[in-house]
Parts: sequence; C-alpha cells; structure tokens
Amino acid sequence: MLTGLTPGRGVACGAAGDGMNAYLDIETCANGEVTIVGIYREDRGLRQLVGGEITDVQLSDALEGVDTLCTFNGDRFDLPILERQVRLELRGRFRSLDLLRECRRVGLKGGLKKLEERFGIGRTTRGMNGWDALRLWARYENEGDRAALQVLLEYNREDVMNLVQLERIVVGVGLELDRQPRQA
Repeated sequence: MLTGLTPGRGVACGAAGDGMNAYLDIETCANGEVTIVGIYREDRGLRQLVGGEITDVQLSDALEGVDTLCTFNGDRFDLPILERQVRLELRGRFRSLDLLRECRRVGLKGGLKKLEERFGIGRTTRGMNGWDALRLWARYENEGDRAALQVLLEYNREDVMNLVQLERIVVGVGLELDRQPRQA
C-alpha cells in the first residue's frame, strides 16, 4: 500500500488497468503565477499550456479521461498553485501519485534533478533549475525573447517526461500498489 497519500489515492501512474494517467509539471514566475503547464499522456503525448492558455477550460480538456496525476512534489506545490489559479479542484477530482513522497518512502533522497543523475536519466537542460526557469520566463515576458521561451519549454518537457522514467524506477523497487478506487 502506498503510504502518506491523500485518502482514496495512491496508485502508480504506469500501473495497468488503473485508467488513464497524466504526468504533470508546472513552471511559475517570480510572483507565483503559473506560466507553463506540461502534461504527458500516453494517448495524446505531451501538451504544454503557456501563459494565457492556462485556463480551467484548457486544463479540463487536457485532463479529460484522466484518472491519476503523477507529479514530483505536486501535492504540496504544483496542484495547490494550479488549483488556485484556474479554480479547479484537481486533488478532489484525480488520484495523486507524488513521486517525491514515494521516493522518500523507499529511502531515496534528493530533488528531481539529483534523482535523475543518480539513475542516469538524461536531460539536455542539465544544470538548469527553478531559478533559471524564473529568469527565462522574465526574459520572454519582458523582452519578448522567444529563444528563452523555447529553452523553458524544453526544461518543462524534460521535467514532465522524466517523471515517466522515475515512476518506473520507483515502482520497480518493489512498491506495493494501493488499487483502491477514487473516493467521490
């Protein structure tokens, strides 16, 4: 059984038969506003919502048919911030698998980038962090720097896609999966 998760939640994203799963990561600007939402689904691939595209309608469309949201520190960061901005109740609507919590549970320490290094998960934006993401968005927003936006989109893409690999590794170390249905 996965521990430490919101009641009625806690299935691994990649677990067969559990419904549709989405891997999600956000980027924010200095004032805490969500600037990019990256969502990967096996049936639709990667979708990134940028700036004004981040609305309740767009997010609902991107998550239609999804059962579980897989994040890294999403229960404490991504999901609450996104809920406030778009006024959608994500944590009540979807199961949540927060890989940060699951990594800690099996004794894995470090943030996403450290865990990627430990397990040999590659990224072209190696060395970048959340502070760099803030600066890139500011360059795009203040100066219209499209190259900065492209780097930020790649950074977000790698965050999202690397969740898929990390989830497989964490599940691969022998987590027992709680397959309880989502509470209404």
